[in-house]
Amino acid sequence: MPYNSVNTNVGAMIALQNLNATNADLAMTQNRINTGKKVANAKDNGAIWAIAQNQRATSGALNAVKESLQRSISTVDVSIAGGETVSDLLVQMKEKALAASDSSLDAASRTALNEDFISLRDQIGKAVTNATFNGINMLDGSVTPPTTIAALADDTGSSKLTVQAQDMSLNGAILNLGTTASIGTQPTASAMIATIGTAIANVSTALSKLGTGSKSLSSHLTFIGKLQDSIDAGIGNLVDADLAKESAKLTALQTKQQLGVQALSIANQMPQTIMSLFRQ
Repeated sequence: MPYNSVNTNVGAMIALQNLNATNADLAMTQNRINTGKKVANAKDNGAIWAIAQNQRATSGALNAVKESLQRSISTVDVSIAGGETVSDLLVQMKEKALAASDSSLDAASRTALNEDFISLRDQIGKAVTNATFNGINMLDGSVTPPTTIAALADDTGSSKLTVQAQDMSLNGAILNLGTTASIGTQPTASAMIATIGTAIANVSTALSKLGTGSKSLSSHLTFIGKLQDSIDAGIGNLVDADLAKESAKLTALQTKQQLGVQALSIANQMPQTIMSLFRQ
């Protein structure tokens, strides 16, 4: 191919190809700087984008897991607060029953102790009834079988963390006091001491189970938070641009672009050189 031709300017063609390639690289670099990502869409790198998108789905699903765990922790913690109140009331009731078991008490004193006992008994019912969070009560035994908290444990929904409800109602198996329990007589008061002692031990065991369940939920919530952070960091490693590197590259490409424009300008002057051959 002749290099001195007015029909085909090979130098200009090569310069234009180089300039177009530089402009394409410059546009890519500017896009990375604008978005902060080296893989902003499937067009940039289909395989990496697909992997990152799948991990984004996992990370997003873990938000639902965290919400489920937080909701379950709150429900169990409310139950623990109610159970601790029940335990404290039982301790006071045992004190009243022990005092009422004294055969030397006069009728007025025994009546006063019984009224205090009944008031404490009724407070247990109120504490159990009010230990509700998000419409769920793990202490009142209102559901058969008792309500079981089942929090999401992974992003697939197939794994659950469960905490069993503890029926602390007056007629329940844990307390076994009855809604009419009283210490109106000395024999009744004496028998009530053992009943309440058993109830205190049962409530302590039930609270231990609830506490263990709450701790398990909290530990898993912490793990899910760390897992989500690791996944988000992994996504960043795949798609985020190194802006310091891109900034240096941008400067180099802008310089290269200017040189390419000059090279194209020089190549476009070739026909003028040819015309000088025909001047007399």
